[in-house]
Amino acid sequence: MTSTPAKAGRKEWIALTVLLLPLLLVSMDMGVLYFALPFISEDLEPTAPQQLWMMDVYGFLLAGLLITMGALGDRIGRRRLLLIGAAAFGATSVAAAFANSPEMLIATRALLGVAGATLMPSTLALIRNMFHDPAQRRTAIGVWTAALTAGATLGPVAGGLLLEHFWWGSAFLLNVPAMVLLLAVGPFLLPEFKDAAAGRLDLVSAGLSLVAVLTVIYGIKEIAAEGVAPLHLVSIVVGLVVGCLFVRRQRTIANPLIDLELFRNRAYSASIAVNVIASIAMLGSALFNTQYMQLVLGMRPLEAALWSLTVMPVIMVALTVSGILAKRVRPGYLIGAGLLLAVAGFLVMSAARPGSPLVLVLAGAGLVAAGVLIATTLTAEMILTAAPPERAGAAGATSETGSELGGALGIAILGSIADAVYGRDMRDATLDGVPADAAHATNDTLAAASATAERLSGQAGDQLLDTARHAFTHGMQYATLSGAVLLTLAAIVATALLRGVPVAVEAEAEAQAKTEAEAETDVRAQAAGSAASVEEEPVRTH
Repeated sequence: MTSTPAKAGRKEWIALTVLLLPLLLVSMDMGVLYFALPFISEDLEPTAPQQLWMMDVYGFLLAGLLITMGALGDRIGRRRLLLIGAAAFGATSVAAAFANSPEMLIATRALLGVAGATLMPSTLALIRNMFHDPAQRRTAIGVWTAALTAGATLGPVAGGLLLEHFWWGSAFLLNVPAMVLLLAVGPFLLPEFKDAAAGRLDLVSAGLSLVAVLTVIYGIKEIAAEGVAPLHLVSIVVGLVVGCLFVRRQRTIANPLIDLELFRNRAYSASIAVNVIASIAMLGSALFNTQYMQLVLGMRPLEAALWSLTVMPVIMVALTVSGILAKRVRPGYLIGAGLLLAVAGFLVMSAARPGSPLVLVLAGAGLVAAGVLIATTLTAEMILTAAPPERAGAAGATSETGSELGGALGIAILGSIADAVYGRDMRDATLDGVPADAAHATNDTLAAASATAERLSGQAGDQLLDTARHAFTHGMQYATLSGAVLLTLAAIVATALLRGVPVAVEAEAEAQAKTEAEAETDVRAQAAGSAASVEEEPVRTH
């Protein structure tokens, strides 16, 4: 007889709210520096390369260490790693807030990335340990996904509000109270779990994974920012070669960081792929949405960030409806539907022009976000349930690494398409009254065109700005249509690969029945062995 998984109680749901604290702050810290950078530049006077490192080093180390930290949590205990990371994140935030030189701020941002890498996989893996009932676990993962998105959205808002009243370091001190609360209540509310048979952490594998992820993401981001260059291509090739060495080592060592056998599971491997493509769509949508509001509609950054919050009700309704449907509809079909909803969002965004109402872009961005989150909530659940409980940390970290890679690809691929169309339109445009050197400077970005237009007087500046805004929305149209094509193909492939995956409740029941059948077989085998030994005993005594 199949037993029903134990349902989580009040303690587990309160513990989930505690787990959301580090998740919100890690995702908020990805964007909080955008608002603080002008104030930091005035105070610390960093060079241009130092400014870039301040912005990027956090995300680079966060992405590069996720796999290692996920595997480490499986070995030393997920709660222990989470609390260690929380203490480090809080302490380093204080150091960053009071940094008195560019070098110190870069170093503290790097340490924040290391600490952040301990928090994300631990939170997802602990959800796997706390919520055994499929429906409750699906709800918890949905909340986890929404918190990750909310943190990225709230980061600019919180940063902007703080910087209007305090000095730039206050944006980092925002982390401290939440981490103190997590350290105070985490030991009492969160369960501990670790894999006693995992063995020692392979430091060579950890180094290979770090180098592979860092070099690939660095190359992709630099191509997106500066265009294709030999150094950037070499960086990506080096990363891919090191990645192959990492995979080869995982096949030969006794205690790998990643169990490559998991990728033979179609649900697991397809879910990882969906996460990568979904992140491409999410970051591409955010890139265009932000630039459209600030550079086309002329909004201030804080105003644009506040308007971005208006899509949250759409997202919450979509996640609620998908959670209800997930009890009856197979996940493959819901994932395909979610990706198609994101396709609809891109199609809406492709219709935006300089004179379009704000609601058009917000509606498109909301549909993209809702569709992506429907898909990634379901894939997160399949990734966790496909992996054994003792490897949930490494499995979740692999998923997060794929998401980070997808985000870099989204900015690089969709951003490059938009930039190419923008540059072509600006080169072909006839700009009366605009000096040749000024016109050439506007060919790269709409931001450069806006800055140039402010320096020009009268009709020439207005014409330049109007031309640049039309060129930007034309490039945005091509990029969002390309994103729609990519997501349509992903929806078709994901549905085909995952249509055989049963509803979560059915899958849990089948797994439980299989486990009990195997246990019953073992009991019968032991009983048969005992009977045989009893029959043989008289023969041996004569």
